[in-house]
This record gives sequence, structure tokens and C-alpha cells, in this order.
Amino acid sequence: MATTASLSFSLPQRVLHWLTAGFVFFNLLFPDGMNAWNRSIKQTGAASADQVASANIHAYAGIAILVLVAARLLLRRIQGVPDAPTQEPPMFRLVAKASEWILYILLIAMPVTGAAAYYFGYEDAGDLHADILKAVLWAAVGLHVLGALAHQFYWKTNVLRRMTIG
Repeated sequence: MATTASLSFSLPQRVLHWLTAGFVFFNLLFPDGMNAWNRSIKQTGAASADQVASANIHAYAGIAILVLVAARLLLRRIQGVPDAPTQEPPMFRLVAKASEWILYILLIAMPVTGAAAYYFGYEDAGDLHADILKAVLWAAVGLHVLGALAHQFYWKTNVLRRMTIG
């Protein structure tokens, strides 16, 4: 059963966190390949080999995110996570827990809706993926980063340390 007695996340948890973050930022910042493929498919019904290759990179990064999140959730279940810092007010602990699970849900929903659109042709899933979920994910990631910075500089907790060097 999972324990939360640790003061820091395990090395595998930290590596998975930062790999996930890297793939998420890559796909959020560089969706151009998928966008070009999508425009070409909608306009002409076909895409060039370069467009398909670029779209595949975006899709493979999304699949990697899905795999990494599944591994993170499994490790979380097995190893547990550190307790919330006592310096954090109870209301913010609740917000942190909710936003954490919202991030997990988004990190699953984004690749699933993207795959539904790209591999199976569900255009509505693509619209949900690119228009709604992407904006919500940007907001959730922004709040996640702001929360980490608040812990570091306002509450002066070890939250950043336990997700970086342990």
C-alpha cells in the first residue's frame, strides 16, 4: 500500500514528472506540424510526406505523455507522495489537490482526444483537443507553476526541492 511518509518524491517520480513536462511543453509550444497536416487534410483531403512526418512527431509526443502519466499514476499508487507542507493554508491545500487531479485528467484527455482525431478521424474530438482542452491545459499548467513559485517564495516550503533534487 502507498505511503506518504517520504519528504520528497522518489527519483523515478521526479524523472517522470520532468519528462512529462518536457513533452507537454513541446506539444503546446510546437503544434505547427499537426496544424499544417490538419489544414491540408481539410482543404485538399491529403497531406504531404513532410506534413505527415511533422504531425506524427506531435502525435508520438502525445502518446509518450499518456504512457508517462500512466507510469506516474502507477508509481503514485505504489510509492505514495509526500504530505502537503504544513505552511500551506488548508484552503490552498484543497486547491492544490484539485488542480493536481485536473492536470492528470487533462494529461490523459489531451492525448486521447488528439488520437481520436488524428488516427480515427473524429473531428469533434480534434476541436475539443485543440480549442478547449488546450486552453484549459495552458491555464492549469500556469496555475501549477504559480503554485510552485508561491511555495518557494511566499510560504518558503521545500516543494520545488522535493520535485527537483529530492
